[in-house]
Amino acid sequence: MSVGLGLSAAAGLRLFVPLLAMSAAAASGHLELTSTFDWIGTTEALVGFAVAAVLEIGAYLIPFLDNALDALAGPAAAVAGTVLMASTVVDVDPFLQWTLAIVAGGGVAGTVQLFTSATRLGSTATTGGLANPAVSTAEAGGSAGLSLIAIAVPLVAAVLAVALVYLALRTLSRVRWRGRFGRPPGA
Repeated sequence: MSVGLGLSAAAGLRLFVPLLAMSAAAASGHLELTSTFDWIGTTEALVGFAVAAVLEIGAYLIPFLDNALDALAGPAAAVAGTVLMASTVVDVDPFLQWTLAIVAGGGVAGTVQLFTSATRLGSTATTGGLANPAVSTAEAGGSAGLSLIAIAVPLVAAVLAVALVYLALRTLSRVRWRGRFGRPPGA
């Protein structure tokens, strides 16, 4: 479950990077997937995820296109987080597997993606999009790093995922508060 949680958080930063990492780990025998998701460890899936990851990272380096992609990435990240979690929760009842996948995997990925979208909108508003490539590079690096940690040290990745969700929720609530009432309490 910790692997899926870490990979789901990484999917909130970049959609295809954790899928690529999962595919490479499964293909090399370093990650066990549920039998329904064995296809993720195939050569075809690995190549497909690699191409998709490169295209996604490149597209996010283009200011304003990155904001348009965020509109699509929110729901897609929740779906990817669900798949990432479901594929790593082995030897459990299917009801529990899919409940964890939807709530934890999809919820974590969706929350992190919402946070990254808000960060990018703030960057666009304050710099006219000039800082967006730096934000995108940091997100791609964070996704790659978190994906590797999720596979190598799952418990650390789970802690990082929870911390990232906490940071996202705290930041988003402050932004929402500021939009309604001015400065948030304690600021």
